[in-house]
Amino acid sequence: MVYVDLGFVQGVDVPCEVCEGRRFDAAVLEHRFGGLDIAEVLDLPAAEAAEFFADAEHRVPAAARIAGYLVDVGLGYVRLGQPLTTLSGGERQRLKLASHLNEKATLFVLDEPTTGLHVADAGVLVGLFDRLVDAGATVIVVEHNPAVITRADHVIDLGPGAGSDGGRVVAEGTPRQVATNKDSAMGRYLARFM
Repeated sequence: MVYVDLGFVQGVDVPCEVCEGRRFDAAVLEHRFGGLDIAEVLDLPAAEAAEFFADAEHRVPAAARIAGYLVDVGLGYVRLGQPLTTLSGGERQRLKLASHLNEKATLFVLDEPTTGLHVADAGVLVGLFDRLVDAGATVIVVEHNPAVITRADHVIDLGPGAGSDGGRVVAEGTPRQVATNKDSAMGRYLARFM
């Protein structure tokens, strides 16, 4: 019996010799829309796709709207044909949020949506939350990012610690009210941030 451990081997992408990694056969790639074949369309970042499909010359309103939702959640850089396996957990959560923006949802519950985001991208997401609230939706966010927490209408600080050390309400109110609560660890961070 021979045992070979290939645990160290990473996935390797080898482009197809026929389609050169474009995933479509030549007969399909002959067809063009707005000067692009399907492989080129799927290679567009969402922000470019939103503009492409909004252009009067090759207007597809539904495609422009969907690509725009990706931009709204800070995923304007994601390519339309990008495999889900290449997205981080936070990106997948924002992708799921984007998929629900077309619905008339009135309640959104998000668990740490800014984890791993650049500060500018977190700002884009908070701007979306503001627009959702302005449109009449309720947005509940479990979050540790003070930049996001200071924008909330109401904060509930659970603690005093995590896991079995937490579970009770330590402070609640506006961000400013929580910042002045001496029992709140989050309040101390908010006070420094504000």
